[in-house]
Amino acid sequence: MEDVENKLKDYEIVREGEAEIIINKKIAANEVFYNPVQVHNRDMSVALLRTFIAKREEEHKAMMDKRDKAHNKVSQSKSSGPNGENGSTGQHDEMDVDAEKETNKVADETEDLSTEATKTPSRKVARELKAPVVLEALAASGLRSIRYAREIDVLEKVVALDIDKACIEACKRNIKFNGASAMSKIEPHLTDARVYMLTHPKEFDVVDIDPYGAPSIFLDSAVQAVADGGLLMCTATDMAVLCGPNGEVCHSKYGSYPTKGKYNHEMALRILLASIESHANRYKRYIVPVLSVSMDFYIRVFVRVFTSANEVKKTPQKLSYCLGRTVTKNNSVKNAPAIGPVVPQECSACGKKFTIGGPIWSAPIHDQEWVVSTLTEVKSMKDRYPAYDKITSVLTTISEELHDIPLFFSLHNICANVKCTSPSAVLFRSAVLNAGYRISSTHVNPLGLKTDAPWDVIWDIMRCWVKNHPVKEQPHDSVGTAILSKSPKLEANFSRAAAALSRAQAKKVKRFLPNPERHWGPKIRAGRKITSKHASLLGPDVVNRVINGAASTEDEKVAEPNNPTTETGGDATNEEDEPSTKRQKNGDVGLATEP
Repeated sequence: MEDVENKLKDYEIVREGEAEIIINKKIAANEVFYNPVQVHNRDMSVALLRTFIAKREEEHKAMMDKRDKAHNKVSQSKSSGPNGENGSTGQHDEMDVDAEKETNKVADETEDLSTEATKTPSRKVARELKAPVVLEALAASGLRSIRYAREIDVLEKVVALDIDKACIEACKRNIKFNGASAMSKIEPHLTDARVYMLTHPKEFDVVDIDPYGAPSIFLDSAVQAVADGGLLMCTATDMAVLCGPNGEVCHSKYGSYPTKGKYNHEMALRILLASIESHANRYKRYIVPVLSVSMDFYIRVFVRVFTSANEVKKTPQKLSYCLGRTVTKNNSVKNAPAIGPVVPQECSACGKKFTIGGPIWSAPIHDQEWVVSTLTEVKSMKDRYPAYDKITSVLTTISEELHDIPLFFSLHNICANVKCTSPSAVLFRSAVLNAGYRISSTHVNPLGLKTDAPWDVIWDIMRCWVKNHPVKEQPHDSVGTAILSKSPKLEANFSRAAAALSRAQAKKVKRFLPNPERHWGPKIRAGRKITSKHASLLGPDVVNRVINGAASTEDEKVAEPNNPTTETGGDATNEEDEPSTKRQKNGDVGLATEP
């Protein structure tokens, strides 16, 4: 016992969920780290994995019921004989012909089911559903893999990869520290995740990618490693690229060009989804998003991956700018290029030029049924989620979003355009609802609003508001003057509507929680030297003491250079992915800030 205590004296035991890991207390030796910020990410991943397993079982049961029903129909048709019981002719012959057609149809359905079941030999549909296999591409300390193995009993195994030797050694040490339940399920491998995924196509029911920075270099191999109907979980922390002014960098990594606006964090989600879809399409595969979140300082998407050449043809209709449309002729549906331009060069409200970005994913980014199921499951297992308050607040807000409306606008932003005082969110939402349109909040921004009302209606509401709340005279060439110079075609009704408050708001459920502590956000990349530019991350006092050599023990813990954004190790991407100092100074990284 004394020997064990001596071995652990230089280590700190960290517990999260049902997992425990040991971290070296010595800063110089702390090559592998624990990042408490990412507990939100890990909790959300565990919750979605539980929902995926439940849905997978439901789908398998439905498949088996359908196959049994088809086989029973074939058996009944064959047992009745070609001419019925007495071999009669006449009217019964016509019935026999119909029965034969039905038999052939059922036989075809059975053959289709059989073909579907054997399409992927390693994952064919069997009477007994195989336990899911999970791949964590960037394991580092192994905490995420250990949580999966210990908290989700039905998993067959978890494959944990990392290219860094120190990370794999720490991962093995932590697996052993968690006992037989972890050792029997987790397989750590020292290898390049991209090569491993390419050499194991369609072998994993779940693939988890959580790198430091851009995940773009892993996407091509990841979409090939996921089994049909499997779940791909992907994080991107390079928000300065996805939301920043350097669109050419985003285009080089993701194939899309971002535009600047209050909606840029949702646009980042849609750019990432469009990029994953693009990689999947090259292998006749497509994605179905079930949950997409912008949380803390990163975005994370959960998508299912399927194989179908016909569905791949429909991809252009899921993207914006509008790239494709369907044409129906003689009961056949064909895909054709979109007709443009979709909008004129100038805005009809203010006369300014439009800017073009994209392509982005414009189809729904959540599955409402999955969101509600996940929220219900999390509430039923409150004690098992360390970040329960945070993930329930995010899921609650997402459950109330308009899922078919891409992007959003900020009420304060449009009021700033016309230089008027802002109406309360309840009054504005009531005006939109009374005009016959839908409106909701968004989980990305506390001030964001999603609506299917066209911009003509939005500006008419603001014109009516300004009539009752006059503004000072503005320069004749300003945007506000151009907008307010037109008479409203719609007479806005600001009477309070019953649906102006969501159910969560009516019950006073907390939807946007403050950061739990100061400087809650992306930390410094592993091995990076502390300089004055890190003041926005660590605080100016801590940085000054570290630079001057007067740092205390607490300062060293905060300023630990091996404490980056995620818990990944050697597969970190290029240094240019680190958020710039300019972005870091613009506000609290815990909220949806502008780059």
